[in-house]
Amino acid sequence: MTTTGRRPATSTGPLRRLAGRTVSRLLRLPPHTSDFRVERGLRVPMRDGVDLIADHYVPDTDRPAGTLLVRGPYGRGFPFSLLFAAVYAARGYHVLVQSVRGTFGSGGEFTPMVHEKADGADTAAWLRDQPWFTGSFATVGLSYLGFTQWAMLEDPPPELAAAVIAVGPHDFRASSWGTGSFSLNDFLGWSHMVAHQEDPGRAAALIRQVRSRREVARATAGLPLGDSARDLLGSGAPWFESWLEHEDPDDPFWAGLRATDALDRVAVPVLLVSGWQDLFLEQSLTQYRHLRDRGVPCALTVGPWTHSQLMTKGAATVVGETLDWLATHLGGAPARRRSPVRAFVNGHGWLELPDWPPAMTEQEMFLHPGHRLAGAAPDPAAPSSTFTYDPADPTPTIGGRLLSPEAGYRDDSRLARRADVLTFTGEPLTEDLYVVGTPVVELAHSCDNPHNDVFVRLGHVDERGRSRNVSDGYLRPGCVSGTVRIELDAVAHRFPAGSRLRVLVAGGSHPRFDRNLGTGDAPLRGNRTVPATHTVHHGAGGASRLLLPAGPRPPSAH
Repeated sequence: MTTTGRRPATSTGPLRRLAGRTVSRLLRLPPHTSDFRVERGLRVPMRDGVDLIADHYVPDTDRPAGTLLVRGPYGRGFPFSLLFAAVYAARGYHVLVQSVRGTFGSGGEFTPMVHEKADGADTAAWLRDQPWFTGSFATVGLSYLGFTQWAMLEDPPPELAAAVIAVGPHDFRASSWGTGSFSLNDFLGWSHMVAHQEDPGRAAALIRQVRSRREVARATAGLPLGDSARDLLGSGAPWFESWLEHEDPDDPFWAGLRATDALDRVAVPVLLVSGWQDLFLEQSLTQYRHLRDRGVPCALTVGPWTHSQLMTKGAATVVGETLDWLATHLGGAPARRRSPVRAFVNGHGWLELPDWPPAMTEQEMFLHPGHRLAGAAPDPAAPSSTFTYDPADPTPTIGGRLLSPEAGYRDDSRLARRADVLTFTGEPLTEDLYVVGTPVVELAHSCDNPHNDVFVRLGHVDERGRSRNVSDGYLRPGCVSGTVRIELDAVAHRFPAGSRLRVLVAGGSHPRFDRNLGTGDAPLRGNRTVPATHTVHHGAGGASRLLLPAGPRPPSAH
């Protein structure tokens, strides 16, 4: 197969070279090794006759460092052109940046995830026939650009030598419905963004971005959800309703939106990068453990970032580690990485670890009446605590693992003051406490409405009484009464001496999660709401406790 429809190549001019070197200094990267030019508008044919459009970044060198493939739906311009193309082309790599089906000039219709396995395979077949191809290639990218990599890894082409996957899910059903409640804010907001990302006009695009946050918030507040979401999306994002219609994890509908077989088939070295406040954190950790257990060469880096911060605050780490990984596994250079796992401990700094999770002692703390959290178990006759969740006035989301500018670590003190929230706060710590791993809350819980959700948060209360989120857990237990086990987000956090731990319990976190209407009605069509009164038991009826992988010192690197 040959390239057709190629536009004239553009070379790196003085301004582009200056911008590239400025970015390299800001990101603390090694110096450029070559100039490069860009061949734009290459047409890559698919098996069904559709052409996908790509740009080829051509390094000006007789000894290229290798070939990189980047596939995504967000266009081939800034910032992706800089962080996933120019930065590597300036260091000797051929880079092919391709717009997936139905986006930015590529033919066909964009249906998220569905076509990436076949289209990725066809792109690899085209790549091997190009005269400039170096004989092997690696894939790089984040988010959806990570999913396209997992899709290719379900049937890895023989020329694929390595992968760098940052915050990239392999199972969309687990991302959207993994708690039993739909991740509403993230995927309605994403659908709205994708539906309008190619609208003309940069100035208009900025205005739309500002308005979008308010418009998405208004849509998530409306009932029935199907009507309010479609009012927002208009004729765009036709896939959105189908995600809400298929709640069953075994529904065949989800097969095309998963690349889970890749975890059993990949054999090439994989670097995984995530953030403690990234919405796909649990998938990155699952990927690492699965590949590690299979003996696949892999490494994991987790920083203090949200999803979008990997391209801002985390960019220096992401690009630097990617360059090292590619030099080792594509270029044959000696490995520079010192340990399989690099984890940032909030309030401490980076740790080099032999594995994740590290070995930590389990500590337990009990939820007591009177909003207390203590190491000793409550009296067996201790009374319970109650709160009422009203879906007509749902408990709001503040911070956490969102695909939103409001994501991340936030002052959630006002959340703790709400009548529909229970808080349990410990005494000031007498020494530092490092929590590294996956906290668990075992909640002795009952509810007068079988249609209920439980939201649990581990918080950090400083010496001035301000509370910030550290780790969240969410579950739709339904009719289950008794002890409910809720795994919170994995965490690496230092609670300094003088601070206090807080456990927060609520019946929802909206709009991060679609609110439980209390009726059992389908999410798209339900418009009635019924409150739910929750009871958290402390003695009679069971004891509720927090289990922490914790100790006075950070885990050892050995």
